Amino acid sequence: MSGNAKLLERVTARPEVFGGKPIVRDMRISVEFVLSLLSQGTTQDELLDDYPELEPEDIRACIAYAHTVIAGDTLASVSVAAS
Repeated sequence: MSGNAKLLERVTARPEVFGGKPIVRDMRISVEFVLSLLSQGTTQDELLDDYPELEPEDIRACIAYAHTVIAGDTLASVSVAAS
């Protein structure tokens, strides 16, 4: 399993949480929220201080997810490729 595929296991989606948007480890923290904070200049250390339930790998997973989407891949194709 590639490093990104392993990181993407931290990204989940459930219809009853944020309308099925990707979230971090089944928590109520969306990938979109994390990426938005990062794009506004929030540092990883600030994120980890403000949201102690997050782990550094969660932030990397959000970035890996964004890369996957931009590259035109889907979580399903990454999961199948990793199998």
